[in-house]
Amino acid sequence: MIDVAFLSDTMLKLLAALPTTLGLFICSFILGGLLSLVIVTLRVSRYPVLSYFARGYMMVFRGSPLLIQMFLLYYGLGQFSLVRESVFWPILRSPYSCAVLALALCTAGYTAEIIRGGLLSIPHGQIEAGLANGMSRWVLIRRIVGPIALRYALPAYSTEAILLVKSTALASLVTVWDVTGVAQQIIQRTYRTMEVFVCAAVIYLLLNFILVRLFAAWEKRLSHHLRPRPMLPNNSDTLLRERE
Repeated sequence: MIDVAFLSDTMLKLLAALPTTLGLFICSFILGGLLSLVIVTLRVSRYPVLSYFARGYMMVFRGSPLLIQMFLLYYGLGQFSLVRESVFWPILRSPYSCAVLALALCTAGYTAEIIRGGLLSIPHGQIEAGLANGMSRWVLIRRIVGPIALRYALPAYSTEAILLVKSTALASLVTVWDVTGVAQQIIQRTYRTMEVFVCAAVIYLLLNFILVRLFAAWEKRLSHHLRPRPMLPNNSDTLLRERE
């Protein structure tokens, strides 16, 4: 028999932790997106030192597990007295801040590579056309490079956003009581793993569904001019129908 009362109580407790999960996602998504712009700028720089630094950053954060990165930030940096005496210690000693920082640093490495792929997909002829029309560098980026690169990168970027939502579950391992953390607490008290994790999975599924729809609407808005328009009837065909 399905214990409706237990499932309802569990769902309410998990929904109470939903703002923490949403806060982790939104903060790390914005911070990671801003950081990725800096990384991709260094990556496409004409200076080898900056380009190699960006390559090394992307290799480290894409090549190592996010869980290890989070543990190193929260448990590892606190071992050094220089860090504990610095101005960054109030941030680094907070589990929530460390979780956001780890998620942002990791997603920035992936997002920078996604944006770089979008930049490389821009037809060179469109850039030359913009320069031929006398566009400045800023106007060229705002009107041609930015929109086209975003349109090419958006499908992969939406996938990265979905992965980021699911990655927030790792924050429970550094004592951040998000949806997954509260689910683990309930399991420790009730030993009912299946029901609790099913409720948590439903919440994450709904979050990702909403996120997919938002990105789909964004992509549709950016590519509305590329969709085929309905064909208008030919004038000669219309005249023949009228005569018949």
